[in-house]
Amino acid sequence: MGAKKEDTNPINDEIRASEVRLVGDNVEQGIYPIEEALKIAEGLELDLILIAPQAEPPVCRVMDYQKFKFQQRKHAKEQKAKSTKLVVKEIRFGPQTDEHDYNFKLKHAIGFLKEGAKVKSYVFFKGRSILFKEQGEVLLLRFANDLEEYGKLDQMPVLEGKRMTIMLSPKKPGSGKKKDAKDANADNAAQQDDNTPAEE
Repeated sequence: MGAKKEDTNPINDEIRASEVRLVGDNVEQGIYPIEEALKIAEGLELDLILIAPQAEPPVCRVMDYQKFKFQQRKHAKEQKAKSTKLVVKEIRFGPQTDEHDYNFKLKHAIGFLKEGAKVKSYVFFKGRSILFKEQGEVLLLRFANDLEEYGKLDQMPVLEGKRMTIMLSPKKPGSGKKKDAKDANADNAAQQDDNTPAEE
């Protein structure tokens, strides 16, 4: 009892309602006069915390106030993590990108995917270069293949106006290794079968 109030949740003697609905562990849930609710919380050496002031009657939870604050902070942190905006990095190619430029952009894409960002890669066709759209598609598919270890292809090359685009999402750490281990086990099993003497 007597915990310092840090936010808009009134506690204990700060609660002005004449009666409240009580919830919490080790209490009989129901509607109580505020005086009785305070005695119940005090008897358990816990706090009476107003959690739903708009309800009729208002709802109070019986629990340790510091624990209540910790749970609130944890929940807020989880919600923030879920609502974090996904970063999308763009990488632009020309339909006739040379090898040096290609490798430079490939290196950047690997870095972006490792950081957890999505990669939107596109070939921009300027003027008559739209005639090389097949060349652009081959380039993007090669790019996706070279990034297979770090990202998964969300969509095949799509032509939108003067742009042909692909989107890659980062792979979860270790997902490629598991696949490699599985393939290796399959290869070993196949090799053992090959080495098994044939019955005459």
